Amino acid sequence: MNASLLAVLSDAERLLVAETGRDQLAALDEDAAIELETRIRRARNKYVSQYRRGASAAVPGKGGRGKARPENTRARMKAEAFEEALSRVSRRVAVLARQAAAQLRAERLAAARAAGQGRGPGGRAAAPGAGPAGSATGAQTAAARALRSPRTEKQRAGTLAAGARRQAKRDSRQP
Repeated sequence: MNASLLAVLSDAERLLVAETGRDQLAALDEDAAIELETRIRRARNKYVSQYRRGASAAVPGKGGRGKARPENTRARMKAEAFEEALSRVSRRVAVLARQAAAQLRAERLAAARAAGQGRGPGGRAAAPGAGPAGSATGAQTAAARALRSPRTEKQRAGTLAAGARRQAKRDSRQP
């Protein structure tokens, strides 16, 4: 990070930004990285709002945004420092989230394969006739799934609507 940006930070803020170093981020798990991202985002939002409030307050006195800009340099630099730190942490959170998603997907695929081979998620043989969700067999599960396709849902909705129209027509005829 730029030394001039670090110079405007207080000691506590500098320590917070230091937690976004490459080695420190590598040691964090997903939950800790998300917690750090939250703390840094909170600090960034604080200084961005301070910068905006200060800049908007200085505009009438200076006669324009361009003339008022140099007055608010410290808050702008702090916001920029936290923005850089936030980008580093957000990238790390994204990497950890992708890894967790890939691991979860692999576990689910393994469980589905085991269930498809007649084994439970732990690798034990399942009870005869018990499918993945406790249904009778895999064939019955597939048949039930075939009954609930988008096409059949649309047909079902159309049938219900036609019945409602017929009923409304009958109701309107009666005095």
